[in-house]
Amino acid sequence: MDDKSFNFLNDYLNNPSPTGFETPGQQLWLDYLKPYIDDYITDVYGSAVGVINPGKDYKVVIEAHADEISWFVHYINDDGYIYVRRNGGSDHQIAPSKKVNIHTDNGIVKGVFGWPAIHIRQQDKEEPPSLKNICIDIGAESKEEVEKMGVHVGCVITYDDTFTVLNDRFYTGRALDNRIGGFMIAEVTRRLKENKAELPFTLYVVNAVQEEVGLRGAQMIAQKLKPDVAIVTDVCHDTHSPMYNKKEQGDFKCGKGPVLSYGPSVQNNLLKMVINTAKEKEIPFQRLAASRGTGTDTDSFAYSNEGVASSLISLPIKYMHTTVEMAHKDDVESVIKLMYEFLLQLKAGHDFRYIK
Repeated sequence: MDDKSFNFLNDYLNNPSPTGFETPGQQLWLDYLKPYIDDYITDVYGSAVGVINPGKDYKVVIEAHADEISWFVHYINDDGYIYVRRNGGSDHQIAPSKKVNIHTDNGIVKGVFGWPAIHIRQQDKEEPPSLKNICIDIGAESKEEVEKMGVHVGCVITYDDTFTVLNDRFYTGRALDNRIGGFMIAEVTRRLKENKAELPFTLYVVNAVQEEVGLRGAQMIAQKLKPDVAIVTDVCHDTHSPMYNKKEQGDFKCGKGPVLSYGPSVQNNLLKMVINTAKEKEIPFQRLAASRGTGTDTDSFAYSNEGVASSLISLPIKYMHTTVEMAHKDDVESVIKLMYEFLLQLKAGHDFRYIK
């Protein structure tokens, strides 16, 4: 990875992009993409699409989602303590002692998720963190003072953790799920441009919003674009990290390559083409059985319009939905390479139907 790519990754991962409030991150992403695309599209809820070869009859999507899990201000008590509700799949158990940014019309207000001292918890029956007892302290002493600082019910809250690299091998930080996907599809786009690749179809490079609350952004943009093929990238679990049961959750490990999913929403002929590309280009990969759907934007694309041939290329990560998500550098490069090589070998008009 060169300095330009690394600086973009650093800036993009550090930029907050909570579900429903993705616009600044989307602008940052689109600004990076613009030198490598012919046009772009945005929709009313903020999904952003880079377009290569506009106007072709055959249309292909590569996609990631832009939003990160976060919190909403839900209730402010008379003493100025702020209680929250989830925005996406935020984990209440990791909240205590975390620093946060509350996003207001007046800018960022800093705060912390406070938590009683261990001395007190050991004296009484210890109560675990829950939505009933975690709260944010912004140093205010009354509800009125909180409101004067610009904080009100509905303000969105993100963690104040930043991107770093561990052991020159792992990228780590909050919201790798799934802004690292946005990074990877941007790098595919850059690689196509710099290598002067000529594609025989229109390529839509899609960074969709609101995945964390039900795949909503992909649902909307799929209806707008009406693609023939969709390759989605998201993250999945490294089940070799502690406290996973591989018999129940599958056998996937960081550093062993992208994870390719089998399941009803994954079109099998498309999946075979992705697998053949990986084998021909000697890109390592792992396999996952997703019997009840992938739980990713793949499902929205697959079942949109009259049905779209869709497949999922997942990046294994550790500690999903925490502020220390970890991805292996080699896997990031392998996902980029697999998407890139797949696009180069795909012919316009390819018919993925089982029965013709």
